Amino acid sequence: MATVLIVEDEFGIAEVLEALLGDAGHRVLTAVNGEHGLRRLAEVTPDIVFLDYMMPVMDGPATLRAMQSAPAYRAIPVVMMSSLPESVIAGSCSGYRAFLRKPFLLRSVTDLIAEVIGGDKAG
Repeated sequence: MATVLIVEDEFGIAEVLEALLGDAGHRVLTAVNGEHGLRRLAEVTPDIVFLDYMMPVMDGPATLRAMQSAPAYRAIPVVMMSSLPESVIAGSCSGYRAFLRKPFLLRSVTDLIAEVIGGDKAG
């Protein structure tokens, strides 16, 4: 199973993702913004990061840039999440591995983990 970091400021979304992925056997860590997410990365290296695009304190694009500039975090695949269309997101940031449009189907989350990190850790 995978270690998943969810960086999301909307508690309802973070809780649903945490419950869904935890029930699927994954180890789940959460963070409420990009700064908190970077602190969590210093504690544990996840197999995948679900990163919200719009957050207070430090948003998704800034967090992604910080991850890409740090050799220890550069290879961690990132799933960018937003209610905005991916065309808007792609215009302001790059380097994420996959995109998850909110609202999303729960099955799409588990499918993305399998797609991005492979079946061996996805369950």
